[in-house]
Amino acid sequence: MGWPTNTIDHQYALAAEHQASIKGVEAVADEAQVKLLKEQGVTAWNKWRKANPKIRPRLHEANLGGADLSEANLSGADLSKANLHAANLQEADLSGANFSGANLSRAVLIRTNLGQANLFRAILIGANFSGANLNRAHLSRANLSGAVFNRANLTGVNLSVARLFGTDLTQALLIEADFKNCSMVEVKLGNVDLSRTKGLETVEHGGPSIVGIDTIYRSGGNIPEIFLRGAGVPEPFIIQMKSLVAAMSPIEFYSCFISYSSKDQEFAERLHADLRSKGVRCWFAPEDLKIGDKLRPSFDEAIRVHDKLMVLLSESSVKSPWVEKEVETAFEKERQQNRTVLFPIRLDEAVMKTDKAWAADIRRTRHIGDFRNWKDHDSYKKAFDRLLRDLKAEDKAAHA
Repeated sequence: MGWPTNTIDHQYALAAEHQASIKGVEAVADEAQVKLLKEQGVTAWNKWRKANPKIRPRLHEANLGGADLSEANLSGADLSKANLHAANLQEADLSGANFSGANLSRAVLIRTNLGQANLFRAILIGANFSGANLNRAHLSRANLSGAVFNRANLTGVNLSVARLFGTDLTQALLIEADFKNCSMVEVKLGNVDLSRTKGLETVEHGGPSIVGIDTIYRSGGNIPEIFLRGAGVPEPFIIQMKSLVAAMSPIEFYSCFISYSSKDQEFAERLHADLRSKGVRCWFAPEDLKIGDKLRPSFDEAIRVHDKLMVLLSESSVKSPWVEKEVETAFEKERQQNRTVLFPIRLDEAVMKTDKAWAADIRRTRHIGDFRNWKDHDSYKKAFDRLLRDLKAEDKAAHA
């Protein structure tokens, strides 16, 4: 399997040839559906989908290039060979959709749901999948050149014979991802666990890739040496890798992001300081948001990057739409990764009395840390010691 010229322009040329090769195939798209989506927009489309849940959208070869399809319900749709170049599909539901042979180059797919979607031979050059869910998706023979999968869920994804040139897999979840016979060059593999992936020993390297020291550590050194050599990792490091990893101290606690109302600042600062003094890696907004950061995207990123979201529940925070959104983001991360993320703490009785649905869900389904008497030294210490025990990272795999 030869590796083509290593330029993005060349990848686009190949994509154009591929699209030309499929012209002349009789279109089977439902023109009324295409017109509804393009002319009336996502709101009307989603309303139609809700009213017709048994109809599978037929958008084969539809020209949706540059369309704003953010938050569209395209689950189960047939979008094979469709043109979605530079389309905005942010936070859309694309689960189970068929994108085989489709052109998604430069498409925005941030936080989309692509669970079990078919992207066989799809053109994904420069597409942005940051934070997306691609659980069990099929990307065999897809062109992922320049695509970004930062913090995406790629659990069980099929990447066999896919082309990865300049692809960004930083912080992606790669449990059981299959890289069999794929081609790689200049791939970013920062802060990922490669110990539970498949087919790394069969990867064809067209040049070096970036394998971070955090990736070596998170993988416990369990990465095929032939893969590391192909990626350009120096031989002396490969020889010493496992002994170096074994010598590193294990991470004792989960990392966490503290979510709270500004009216609970005093308690948040005390808890933050005490947790850090015990070696817990924790962050919260006032200290860690950079000047000029947009608050909502920064919170979303923090929740996705850290192991736990520690939400401080009080009369003020239960009323906060920001805290509500952060909790919903944590719930979504739990559904995608099948592990516990939300870590609730209460400062008063508000969460036990409120009729807000998200808070009631916490009340019904979670043990809630009790810091109601936090101003009393003995009560605070007892609650803090319990919290510290619960934050123990006993399962090394939990950091994957």
